Amino acid sequence: MSEEASVRPFQLILAPAVITLAVTLLRLVGELQGWSPLLFNKEAGGGGALVGIAWLVLVFGVWFGWKLGRAGQGPGPIGRALGVAFLALAVMPVLGFAATALGVSQTSGVAFVVFVIGSIVGLLIGLRAWPALGRTLLVYAFAARVPVVLVMLLAMLGNWGTHYDAPPPGFPEMGVLAKWFAIGVIPQLTIWIWFTVVVGSLVGIVAGAIARRGRTAA
Repeated sequence: MSEEASVRPFQLILAPAVITLAVTLLRLVGELQGWSPLLFNKEAGGGGALVGIAWLVLVFGVWFGWKLGRAGQGPGPIGRALGVAFLALAVMPVLGFAATALGVSQTSGVAFVVFVIGSIVGLLIGLRAWPALGRTLLVYAFAARVPVVLVMLLAMLGNWGTHYDAPPPGFPEMGVLAKWFAIGVIPQLTIWIWFTVVVGSLVGIVAGAIARRGRTAA
């Protein structure tokens, strides 16, 4: 079996998925225990917390790109691959700007639907930047985000007071399952999947091109 044929998404993402799950559980414990807000932000969205799995996208994007590049599965012309990845990244801000220009509030339900649709379109574009890397990142994204969805359900059922169950400002009152679906299932399995694939592709393409060049030179 060739080195290229031996590399499969599930093989590459196993260790990263375990590490990501461990970080998710560490963050949950940190928030429940009231540890440093700098590390474990309990506010809605949890943005900026140093302990979180969003940062791992950069690390594992490079890792996946490097491993695929060393296995001979390079991204092809790097200019084209990066161009497609940047296009996939631009979809969300462009749609957000367009929605704002049309008078849509960024906190409205309409804006949320726009971003969800934009994330799906951006994801489909991003998968074409470097298909081998895109498939790997897609599998990793679901392995990373499905546990978060489950943690959010438990946090909402138990009213744990973490960012996993904190609704955004102005969020309407609704039942637990409806709330979970609205701020848990949908964003985690659309917007965050897009983020993982596209941002991971941007750094992974560069790493893969360097790795394949080094492999060729050797």
